[in-house]
Amino acid sequence: MTKHQPIKRHQSLHGLSKDHHQGLLLCFKIRQGIKMGVEEKRIKKYCNWFWKEHLVPHFQEEERFVFPVLGNDHEMVRQALEEHQILKDLFNASKSDYDHLNQLERQLEAHIRFEERALFNKIQDTATADQLTIIAQHHGKATSCEVWEDEFWK
Repeated sequence: MTKHQPIKRHQSLHGLSKDHHQGLLLCFKIRQGIKMGVEEKRIKKYCNWFWKEHLVPHFQEEERFVFPVLGNDHEMVRQALEEHQILKDLFNASKSDYDHLNQLERQLEAHIRFEERALFNKIQDTATADQLTIIAQHHGKATSCEVWEDEFWK
């Protein structure tokens, strides 16, 4: 397993990186639920809540305030937008079997790793001070992931 060095993230992007951490925790919870043989519907119910409460606002924020730093024609932004659509389709699918949940988990983790290790580095290196200020001002208050009563992953 490759060990990655910690990334020095610009303060303006800290909130979005914390959101990404919550997304990686969702991936862990899906893996744990599957490993423990938890009923698929229970995992899917949590995924649906997480999508609505966390990922939809997060994606909207990135698309409105972060990606414009590079522009929608930039190769990395195009990739991120395509992945947002794939994830939207996966989360909104009526399927909830283990294969689908595995696919969703793998796609979400790969997307987060891409944004954190590549796209956000490019954005923080390219953005002006004004753009970084705008990003920081528009980061919404995160919803706690600890409010879910059915902790199927434990």
